[in-house]
Amino acid sequence: MTPHTVTSSTQENTPSKSVPVGHTGVHYEIFVRSFADSNGDGIGDLNGVTTNLDYLQDLGVSAIWLMPVNPSPTYHKYDITDYYGIDPEYGTLDDFRRLVAEAHRRGIAVLIDLVLHHTSTRHPWFTEASKGPQNPYWHYYNWLTPAEIKAKKLATRDITADSGERNPWHAVAGSAYPERYYGMFWSGMPDLNFDHPPVREEMFKIARYWLNDIGIDGFRLDAARHLYREFEEPKNHQFWQEFGREVEAAKPGAYTVGEVWTRPERIAPYFRGLKANFNFDLSLALEEVVRRGDDTEDLVEFLAYVHGTFAAVNPQFIDGIMLSNHDQNRIGSALKGNTDKLKVAASLLLTLPGNPYLYYGEEIGMLGVKPDENIREPFLWNVRARDRQRTSWRRGRYTTSQTVTPLAEQRANPDSLFMHYKRLIHARNAHPVLNDNLSRLEQTGIRQRGVIAFIRRSASGSRVLVVHNLTGKPINVVFSPDESWCRCLVFSTHEGVTYRDGSVPVPGYGCVVIE
Repeated sequence: MTPHTVTSSTQENTPSKSVPVGHTGVHYEIFVRSFADSNGDGIGDLNGVTTNLDYLQDLGVSAIWLMPVNPSPTYHKYDITDYYGIDPEYGTLDDFRRLVAEAHRRGIAVLIDLVLHHTSTRHPWFTEASKGPQNPYWHYYNWLTPAEIKAKKLATRDITADSGERNPWHAVAGSAYPERYYGMFWSGMPDLNFDHPPVREEMFKIARYWLNDIGIDGFRLDAARHLYREFEEPKNHQFWQEFGREVEAAKPGAYTVGEVWTRPERIAPYFRGLKANFNFDLSLALEEVVRRGDDTEDLVEFLAYVHGTFAAVNPQFIDGIMLSNHDQNRIGSALKGNTDKLKVAASLLLTLPGNPYLYYGEEIGMLGVKPDENIREPFLWNVRARDRQRTSWRRGRYTTSQTVTPLAEQRANPDSLFMHYKRLIHARNAHPVLNDNLSRLEQTGIRQRGVIAFIRRSASGSRVLVVHNLTGKPINVVFSPDESWCRCLVFSTHEGVTYRDGSVPVPGYGCVVIE
């Protein structure tokens, strides 16, 4: 159905340059390898992203986050060999500069994945360190001596339990030295030693280079919680505060968002240094309430608690909210491709307070469950015979033209999932409260089964009431006396909805916004 909108929801996405990144707008995560192929080699590339900036602007996004683009020996590129370069599979540094310039011309910020936690074993720092303890790069990494190895009995498991039962202490292949290096995730990803001052300064230098020399707008910080092991977590907090100061000094207003997945009380200290952190628990809760069609998770109460915990540390925190990302099963598969439920999930994501992130292809309902390659499949621009941009580095197993309607066809269908996303994003961008990512959550007196309702209030005092129907049947939502300030309908996902005297009939799987 075509939505009913009282206020304009179709203005162009032109965020003010004076508003820091993350304070408004919707961000879009891109796995470059799978997004768009510009030269026919089967691998997505930077020019493919640049070619589709008009698409992203039309969708309404205000920033793109590129998964790693640095040189790397793996397909995912999370093990970097050169922090200052571009992987030749993706293009050149000139291609990247052009992408940044073209994005900025359209009012779209550019964020890159910065993988500080570890390097590749092929990085020059590690190849030098592997020459032995006398090499100046030895201290860039964490090592155990033979005596420590024997004393800690690390032959079968890691005593820190950071990696479960896996042993994260690895011998250097082909080396006569008996020392072992620490690699939490994999032997090919040796952890850096952040107690070594030159490592810290190298990372600050890298950040300054991308912000000032190249002109990007911020970073997504990979494995931000794991620079130090769990028993040393306060050192993580200290480092990110120092990093945050360096970034702000290099480019005032630059954005940082951390990958920190733990309970709220342990996430909160990271907001002292990082402007945003991803809310993984919320993504799981959203999936659950939409799947069940009822708020069994007490979503609003949970989120109010989380935000209160964050605000106690930093009142200006930015909650990075999402439905899924490159490490999680796609929301399309989690909800079994049910378009109605996927629309509800989108409505929730794009009306909740915080900075929403879309994972590429989410707007067309892409599918995928782990292993990781299956949740990073090629984007479907059109049916295969007419899709000159579709990458072929990996044939789609879950997302194909038979299982997911390609973008070209969804654009022509006003009831498609893509059009639902587009209308929601533009309505969000057009409304000062909905588009305020720093607006805060307030609970309502509405308590009806199958309904989620909440208030968003900006620092100015402006507020809106948002009501979602999680079920397929219409629900007449009756407001409590606390919502007597509500006067008019701002947005509805369905036609024919009217607000009268403290109640509103919300269609099945519908969403309304009232002020």
